[in-house]
Amino acid sequence: MSAYDVDLFVIGGGSGGVRAARIAAGYGAKVMLAEEYRVGGTCVIRGCVPKKLMVYAGRFADEFADAAGFGWTVEKPRFDWSVLKGRRDAEVTRLEGIYDANLIRAGVEIAPERTVIEDPHTVRLLKTGRTIRAERILVAVGAHPVKEPAVPGIELAITSNEVFELESLPERILVIGGGYIAVEFAGVFAALGSATTLLHRGDKLLRGFDDEVRDALAEAYGHRMDLRLGRTLTAVERRNGALCARLDDGSEIRADQVLVATGRRPNVDGLGLDRVGIALDPAGAIPVDAYSQ
Repeated sequence: MSAYDVDLFVIGGGSGGVRAARIAAGYGAKVMLAEEYRVGGTCVIRGCVPKKLMVYAGRFADEFADAAGFGWTVEKPRFDWSVLKGRRDAEVTRLEGIYDANLIRAGVEIAPERTVIEDPHTVRLLKTGRTIRAERILVAVGAHPVKEPAVPGIELAITSNEVFELESLPERILVIGGGYIAVEFAGVFAALGSATTLLHRGDKLLRGFDDEVRDALAEAYGHRMDLRLGRTLTAVERRNGALCARLDDGSEIRADQVLVATGRRPNVDGLGLDRVGIALDPAGAIPVDAYSQ
């Protein structure tokens, strides 16, 4: 009789955890997976998939305008945020169901609750209080967006998680960040009709990309929105029913929503890594071996 309840216990139901659980189960391992939110992870639930659906929606604005040049008569387009939100959320739920079904079909037991590590072979499920003995424990918890810089009033802002919960399209939105998440969301909101400001502390967007691409993007975005480069947020406050963002040059930007997309941090707080002797690296992540082929 085995000393363990399962061969593999996976903490985290995102792309990495789901794939590892399915493959291991396919080879005959007894596998259990715990996910406290929704199976599918950032990409499926609140990242790539829902965001790309919003990107596709934004593209139609230009296509309607271009159609007139090819002989089409198009009535004045009208965008309905609630319809997009409903269809987008339904697609995310459909995909989540597929992920659940594939895990169950592979023989993986799913625990919909938060889990902490007790020792090198034991985890505890917080909602039910169950303890599970596992020969191996896989940590695949991903990361979460952070609100940085930590200036006064930053708690009034939202992140790329909460943006999918907005019940209406903001008339004015300030997006803070210069990476692809900030750039995509700024482009989406501008295309859908929001008066959009994109604020980035650097002199160019998309660090690490080809300079010609970065320059072309800045030129294009400069025509679509208020692009503020080389500026830093110093404070956010609520004033007269709106949010007022103050910048380091003394200027102010008024908006209905402030979206912070400046980075992400690993989901390791309270996981119990100290109980198994894991020291985090300077970025707060679990150190792993370098990949090699």
